[in-house]
Amino acid sequence: MNFKNVKTPQMPGGGATSALIKLGVIGGLGLYGAMNSLYNVEGGHRAIVFNRLGGIKEKVYPEGTHLMIPWFERPIIYDVRARPHLVESTSGSRDLQMVKIGLRVLTRPVPDQLPTIYRTLGENYNERVLPSIIHETLKAVVAQYNASQLITQRESVSREIRKILTERAANFNIALDDVSLTSLTFGKEFTHAIEAKQVAAQEAERAKFVVEKAEQDKKSAIIRAQGEAKSAQLIGQAIANNPAFITLRKIEASREIAQTISNSSNRVFLNSNDLLLNLQEMNLESASGKK
Repeated sequence: MNFKNVKTPQMPGGGATSALIKLGVIGGLGLYGAMNSLYNVEGGHRAIVFNRLGGIKEKVYPEGTHLMIPWFERPIIYDVRARPHLVESTSGSRDLQMVKIGLRVLTRPVPDQLPTIYRTLGENYNERVLPSIIHETLKAVVAQYNASQLITQRESVSREIRKILTERAANFNIALDDVSLTSLTFGKEFTHAIEAKQVAAQEAERAKFVVEKAEQDKKSAIIRAQGEAKSAQLIGQAIANNPAFITLRKIEASREIAQTISNSSNRVFLNSNDLLLNLQEMNLESASGKK
């Protein structure tokens, strides 16, 4: 059978199908390009763009929505807000005491230098730079002070650490907003020595207080004795000058005793001679006449 002269039938609408396929492909490519040509930079962030042909661009893109060429370019977004980092380091002081120091730093990248940071350090720049420069700075500064000076001059130590760290971090385009010492921990021997010194100082202060108290008691006794002697002298002079002074004292004593008995809820029957209540028998005229 000869198939050369057989004609294949053509499907109706073949051109329209081909056009729809082309249109679908073009539309898909267009949708892909539209979805991948935009990127957003959130607040507190900056972006740089890597181009497959030219490498990292020098321009730093601020917050907002930006355009890029799909596949040829991709954005690299950095967080430029200050972030805390806590680092602990064990160092030796000038008097050979081991000190464990906790340091808290607030760091952020310099926005204008993000392309350089990405080329030299990458995205995890903090992990590559901070531990080494912090440990080195702490060891260098702590070695200049005695263990006791680290406590008494803590502000000066913190200021010097901040100065050196700021200079070192600036070489890597990293800004330090704050540096603070969070903890100082000494060895057991030094801690025991400090406690013993404090106990001895407290004992010395207590002994000093006892001595001062004894001196004050002595002065008080002298002053009290002088006062009593002066009082006795004045009373003697009053009696010598006016014998009625004794009668006046008896009247005052009788009044106090009578007031105490009157305020009592019990009934009291006592001899008036024993309570100095025999005021009627006092001869005031004779007492004044003796004067």
